[in-house]
Amino acid sequence: MVQARWVVGLLALGCWAQGLQVGTGRRDITPREPVPMWGYGDRHDALSNGVLDPLYADALVIQEGGRKIAIVGLDLGRAPAEASLQRIRQRIKDQAGIADSIIAGSHTHHGPVLELTDEPGKGRGRFDVALRYYSQMEDAIVGAIVEANARLVPARMAVGSEQLEEFNRNRHTKIEPKPSDRELAVMRFDDASGKPVAILVNFAAHPAMLSASMLKFSADYVGALKAEVTQETGAAAIFMQGAAGDQSANEGPNKGYQAFGQALAREAVKLAQSVDPREPAHASIDCREERFKFTARTDFANPLVKAAYQKAFFPELVPNYIDEYANGIRPRLTVALLNGDVVLVGVSGEFFSNHAIRLKQRARVKQLFFFGYANGYHQYFPTIEAVAEGGYGADNAVSPAAVGAGEEVMNTALIRIYQMLGRIKN
Repeated sequence: MVQARWVVGLLALGCWAQGLQVGTGRRDITPREPVPMWGYGDRHDALSNGVLDPLYADALVIQEGGRKIAIVGLDLGRAPAEASLQRIRQRIKDQAGIADSIIAGSHTHHGPVLELTDEPGKGRGRFDVALRYYSQMEDAIVGAIVEANARLVPARMAVGSEQLEEFNRNRHTKIEPKPSDRELAVMRFDDASGKPVAILVNFAAHPAMLSASMLKFSADYVGALKAEVTQETGAAAIFMQGAAGDQSANEGPNKGYQAFGQALAREAVKLAQSVDPREPAHASIDCREERFKFTARTDFANPLVKAAYQKAFFPELVPNYIDEYANGIRPRLTVALLNGDVVLVGVSGEFFSNHAIRLKQRARVKQLFFFGYANGYHQYFPTIEAVAEGGYGADNAVSPAAVGAGEEVMNTALIRIYQMLGRIKN
């Protein structure tokens, strides 16, 4: 009888361990010393001169069916550069057993430059402070993820979305109707007692509401949004930027980045409170990742092109981009399926909103979360018709990948989704 009870107990524990568990972690990633700032080329190599509000790494670790994925929202202009990303991923695999991750920048234009490297003419010497920061940033991101993993608790989950008509606008096209991904999507996790643990907010709008001339670090509206969500719910808030390549924040009556962030947060909280978290019927995680290789629309080997970029930005920054693009433009696509009906799509660049709109229409799943600026950064990915129209974000100066690259990445994402759903056989 004792042995039978012991076996039943182990089986019950095993079944529980296979269910949904979540944990959250946070670390400050604000540079401690003046460094060049990311986001506006006309700043060139001007150094930061203070902090308007702190920058954070907010981590959510989800475990289901014995598999884990880390979702990390960073108050940075982009995801960490490739070498940093690889070091972070190896460390969280070694320290927390996490093999899958989507690590994304909010795209604030008041964060630090992340592309410099420890080589002559590429950062060493002039920008050793920035190189020191990268090590500190990596430690902090790993710390947030490891903390989240250590705080895993049994949880319930719900997702929801709504269309917001007044919070973003298309800044690129002059052709009507102007596409905008107006979907506000949330993912809510409660613990077993019903207490909110985490609320993930996904929306597409450039966090560029502060003046380029202001050289203080700021999370822009995203920081205000996260603070408001946590204050109203007690849950950790994780913000994941959407396909914001052609999407600006639309202030409307919410003047200023703080008021805008708080107003968007109120919509997110209202939405999160309208959904009903439950234990998934089939708790599971499937995740697939791949890289592409596209020819460049810009001849980076041309000395005149290099000189033009160095004048537009600053000399040490440009060689690092040229190194990364030496073998073509290689964006990364990450697709995760949670519980058989919720999809996460992460892309390493600034995708135009129609890419996300069309993928959501074609995927036919309960909820699709589109995360831009994730697991790397390969600049703008306009739609084909946007390239034909021209303009900033669609020209080859900031959109170096071959025309149609965005569509190819989206088609691959759709195929992967249907493969994971079992509707297309591998």
